[in-house]
Amino acid sequence: MNIELVINSTATEVLIALLHDRRLVELHREERSSHYAVGDIYLGRIKKIMPGLNAAFVDVGYEKDAFLHYLDLGPQVKSQLHYSKLVRNQKQHQSLLNNFHKAEDIPKDGKITDVLEGVSEVVVQVAKEPISAKGPRISSEISIAGRYLVLVPFSDKISISQKIRNSEERQKLKRSVEAIVPKNFGVIIRTVAEGKSIEEIQNDLTDLLKRWDELYKNLKETTEIPSRVLGELDRTSAILRDLLNDSFNTIHVNEQTVYDEIYRYLGNIAPEKANIVKHYKGSQPIFDYFGVEKQIKALFGRKIGLKNGAYLILDHTEALHVFDVNSGNRTKTDNNQEENALDVNMDAAIEIARQLRLRDMGGIIVVDFIDLHNSENREILFKKLKEEMKYDRAKHQILPPSKFGLVQITRQRVRPEMNVITAEKCIVCNGTGEIQASILLLDEIENDLKYLAEELNHKKLVLNTHPFVASHLNEGFWWNKLKNKWASKYKVNLKVNPFTSYHYMEYRFFNTETEEEIKF
Repeated sequence: MNIELVINSTATEVLIALLHDRRLVELHREERSSHYAVGDIYLGRIKKIMPGLNAAFVDVGYEKDAFLHYLDLGPQVKSQLHYSKLVRNQKQHQSLLNNFHKAEDIPKDGKITDVLEGVSEVVVQVAKEPISAKGPRISSEISIAGRYLVLVPFSDKISISQKIRNSEERQKLKRSVEAIVPKNFGVIIRTVAEGKSIEEIQNDLTDLLKRWDELYKNLKETTEIPSRVLGELDRTSAILRDLLNDSFNTIHVNEQTVYDEIYRYLGNIAPEKANIVKHYKGSQPIFDYFGVEKQIKALFGRKIGLKNGAYLILDHTEALHVFDVNSGNRTKTDNNQEENALDVNMDAAIEIARQLRLRDMGGIIVVDFIDLHNSENREILFKKLKEEMKYDRAKHQILPPSKFGLVQITRQRVRPEMNVITAEKCIVCNGTGEIQASILLLDEIENDLKYLAEELNHKKLVLNTHPFVASHLNEGFWWNKLKNKWASKYKVNLKVNPFTSYHYMEYRFFNTETEEEIKF
């Protein structure tokens, strides 16, 4: 699989598109002035303890206080509170914990008042970015993520990703890390560590300890509360850290500064991959050149087209998203209803898994598939959806189809959902209405032509459309006209007429023999 990253940097934001074989699967937006990213660590001020919620509200500088539940304190919270107090009082003279005496772990079913009563400052990490009207969700169980390892201060556990299944490799990695990890630090070994040398893992651990030392110095020196004491990597670098593997082929960047940053970052974490970074200097916008803009327009509307005329309808509420699968009017006539329904549902499963990653949707997702009466077909569909969702890095759970044909999915949400407005202002009504993105018009006309020629067996057709569109279809030499290319491709006699009374997005097909308009 060809995996590419296309980065469009502007004055206000950085848009990051992840492509699999030129197919858009993830889109990330990073505002240049954004704060409170997942992974950022703050020295916060406790504003209010709520015994009824078993939680506290903490001021981390956001307009809404952050929410800290007892279950997010972490078992080693007393050690962390004691350490930060020593650092703030200038009594802890090194970042390492070799001579630090840990406190007992707190019970899982305790009360937050027993831990935070009388405490005014706490070091916390953003677990969920601010979403809607809510402030950040935070945790006092600090962890610092690297390329191969995650460093967990005040712990003594060595954990290994469940995706590393080879028992010999697991034992080897565990022994290697146990030999190099400092006292009172735990480590989580990430999936990408499989097959890596001890030198590579050692270098990653060294970088993580440097970041812990940076947190220590900032915590010691800051005079402002709240204050950010350690920032997570920017979104681009974080994606590279989490996704980069041997199949990652190219990174295209349109701005010199971002190109230099990524080149340096790759030089540190994977020097052999630094040359895959390419500085795009074309005259066309980078997203247009790589076909990303067109895919965004097609994929972020309420109606999402599938092949063979099927489509999805997506509706949202605050905590619930609903996909409705529709077969449209172009299902194959040579198959029975059950086979058609299964075909459409399988295509829908692929697209729904893609949409969840693309929009970074979270909470509860309900999918209303087309009814399948055969239990074996329902099982095939369920397995297909799980197979497509295995590429999703967010935690998720999928339930089998209910007796009503509904599939329920829960997916972790840590950031606001990606939302792209795809509708364009109508040039006919001066902006009082909205139309589908014009970039998709030719694809829509061609799809209708294909249906009329191949499914309904029309051989002579007339297409009436706006003069601008007609001119585009008729321009060029005989062999180069788009109209003639379509006629040859679908074996149909096609005539294109301009009509000034049509608006820009309007078109109609007519049967040459009967001179009647063909209705869809």
